[in-house]
Amino acid sequence: VPLLQAAGKKNSFNLLELTEAELEEQFVRGDGPGGQATNKTNNCVVLKHIPSGIVVKCHQTRSAEKNRKIAREILQEKVDLFYKGEDSDVFKEKKASEKKKQEKKRKAKENLERKKHLKEMQQLDKK
Repeated sequence: VPLLQAAGKKNSFNLLELTEAELEEQFVRGDGPGGQATNKTNNCVVLKHIPSGIVVKCHQTRSAEKNRKIAREILQEKVDLFYKGEDSDVFKEKKASEKKKQEKKRKAKENLERKKHLKEMQQLDKK
């Protein structure tokens, strides 16, 4: 299940193809903020991949067509992760971005330590 959290990346090109026969689509009312625009329109898309049982709910825009497209992209990435696991491009991309983020944090921490050390040295020089 943690593998499925890596979905949502945009630069993956080598994904498994989905056929419309494998999909079950519903339009439901969305939730969250938005007032009447949300409460009275069925533009939230719930897409289910029948063979794997993976369900995606998308309500990112007010347009049902855009939500259909986004839901299919996300579902395709999740299905790819489900079947390929750690060999999936989506998983590899997520790992690479996490590694880059950790490296950036480490460098920032080192830089902060250097500045702190420099400030201490300057205060000692003044005394």
